[in-house]
Amino acid sequence: MPSKLLFRGLRSYPRLEMKPIPLPPRLESLEMQLASDPSIAEKIQKMQNRVRWQHPLCLKHNIDQTRLVIDDGRADDPEFSFLVVGDSGAGRHRGDSPQRRVAESMLAQGQESRFTLHMGDVIYLVGSSEQYLENFIEPYRDFLVGGESPEQIAYDQMVFKHPMLPVPGNHDYYDLPLAWGLLSQITLPIRRLFQDQLDLDVGWHGSYAGDAYARAFLDYLRGVNESQLQQHLERHYSATTKTGACLRYQPGDFTRLPNRYYTFRYGGIDFFALDSNTFNSPQPLPEGQVGDVLRRQLEAERNQLGQERLRLLEAAPKAMSEQADSEQLDDLYAKAEQIEEQIRDIEKQLETTKRSKIDLEQLKWLEEQLIASWNDPEVRGRIIYFHHPPYVTEATKWNQGQTLAIRQSLQRVFDAVHDAIAPLPENRSLVDLILNGHAHCLEYLRTQETGHADAHLNWIVCGGSGFSLRRQRSQGSALKSQDKQRVIAQSKLFVGRNGHGSQKRRPYSYLRIDVATGCPPRLTVRPFVVERVQKQWREYALSPFSI
Repeated sequence: MPSKLLFRGLRSYPRLEMKPIPLPPRLESLEMQLASDPSIAEKIQKMQNRVRWQHPLCLKHNIDQTRLVIDDGRADDPEFSFLVVGDSGAGRHRGDSPQRRVAESMLAQGQESRFTLHMGDVIYLVGSSEQYLENFIEPYRDFLVGGESPEQIAYDQMVFKHPMLPVPGNHDYYDLPLAWGLLSQITLPIRRLFQDQLDLDVGWHGSYAGDAYARAFLDYLRGVNESQLQQHLERHYSATTKTGACLRYQPGDFTRLPNRYYTFRYGGIDFFALDSNTFNSPQPLPEGQVGDVLRRQLEAERNQLGQERLRLLEAAPKAMSEQADSEQLDDLYAKAEQIEEQIRDIEKQLETTKRSKIDLEQLKWLEEQLIASWNDPEVRGRIIYFHHPPYVTEATKWNQGQTLAIRQSLQRVFDAVHDAIAPLPENRSLVDLILNGHAHCLEYLRTQETGHADAHLNWIVCGGSGFSLRRQRSQGSALKSQDKQRVIAQSKLFVGRNGHGSQKRRPYSYLRIDVATGCPPRLTVRPFVVERVQKQWREYALSPFSI
């Protein structure tokens, strides 16, 4: 949206008249979204090419390209801690950086924590390589080798002193239409003039279907010749597990991930990192009269949201010309972001005339890996993490088509695993914890009877670590089944945007999770908050809870 690009976070100055910046006539009439999302098939194919998926040399050396070993000398310790962040990837915001505030707070936990899991959306708004310095490298400079000079670190050459283990978010796959890239450059002079207040997280281009994320975090092998590839595999895929050779993750030396989804074992806990961007396709609308009614309802909702978006387009320039407070401009921007996401989700549902391609290979991999984990006596617990939450009560995500699609995909996997290993040992859960992002909040939920093997599990959404925060839905903390006959999940903790006017609060958050000895493991979750209220920052910890 033009107002998003031109007016985001621009604080008024005394005695300076702010007037709306006219757009070129052609751009002014564009009816397009800021970001475009590649197809699932394109994401899968391009990511496979980037890691040389199942290359003959990988097969020859019996390399498992979905597994890594963290070589820090402590991976066998049964008692350890790790950090969790998500949806952090914004740049400076009103002359400040919420993400940097969170990262500084994380440093105090760093001595006791072995690694950080990142729930995705590493870079807003469109995953561009141009934004990595400001939106990731500078905020997390203390975690990087050479971080004392962050401007000298190339985004595709990062080495972590403290392991950073992300999964891709939807924004890490987005691309920027050419027209918006041109508009971004047209507005460059005014952006530079107000660089401390104008927060524009786009440049000329987007992620190129996740290429920037792959170059930043994955073992990017495309373009490597056969001789170099042979030497690389011999050097860095020297760890040995029950599934074959695998990548050795060496903090401070070599910190690449083998694939967009992967698994690793630490302290007897199996961690499974997924790419949920390739199995979030909504179910097709039913055929016949029922489908026609649903389509009309979705189209009406999309039109209503579009009208609301136009009102925001008109309100932003007016707010600037009247020298509105930066908090008001931030509210306009936050609302615009929510509308963009809601429209995009509706269009995904309307475009799905038949079951779109989903990542069956990854889902089958997860099923097989979970079964193998349950059959391994050395494993005492399991944690899964990925971007899109199957259960959440944040206002914009709780009933989206993508949310329900992720839930259904995971239910099929969990049902198959349960059938393969049943009966479960007494007092054991199929999975000990599921971690997500995407919803800009911190939330702890527990499922109740869902009719599937995802019942009675613990779910934590950690998506409030730096970008615009969201509120909880007005319908309350209990999620009901689609027929509204029973409660299937209950929210036990929600931390997000709240309050109004001078009492508005923006509590950015992250987690430290302590893993104790024993089988099953006892997990103690420690939420930390870095909050902005009345233009001041404060830091505090919430009461820990065990799961």
